[in-house]
Amino acid sequence: MPCLSNTGRTLLILIFAIRFRFCPMFREFTSMDVSDLDSLAVLLLNDHPEARIFAFSGELGAGKTTFIQVLCRKLGVTDVVNSPTFAIINEYRAADGYPVYHFDFYRIRNIMEALDLGLDEYFSSGCYCFIEWPENIGQLLPREAVYISILPDPATGERKFQY
Repeated sequence: MPCLSNTGRTLLILIFAIRFRFCPMFREFTSMDVSDLDSLAVLLLNDHPEARIFAFSGELGAGKTTFIQVLCRKLGVTDVVNSPTFAIINEYRAADGYPVYHFDFYRIRNIMEALDLGLDEYFSSGCYCFIEWPENIGQLLPREAVYISILPDPATGERKFQY
């Protein structure tokens, strides 16, 4: 969201989190480095065993793609997992043979562009959907989505994960 200031972006993320938070559970996890993410990925998947739609919010460089890479590895994905910034959607194959969808909506210009991708089919597929920049598709995100906020601290290098 290139047009918003950091304060405006943070406010939008908070409003988004309040609007779409469906799950009654709230957890906070502080990561010192990438090796901590394995534990967090297991915790997130165990906390939400029925969930298939996960929305990741955080500023550029917060670690959204890195965490999705770890989640995919935990699901048995052996494909190279990278951000679909230009493709918008990447599809990987999990160990169980089902697809895992990875969306990056940073470059989406409007809701119609997102709808043209057939999001309803992806979201109703029963397959894992990992979404970066969910703020850009707002009302299209299903209410049952699990929202994860990643807040980096540049001074310490830590990242706070909240869901």
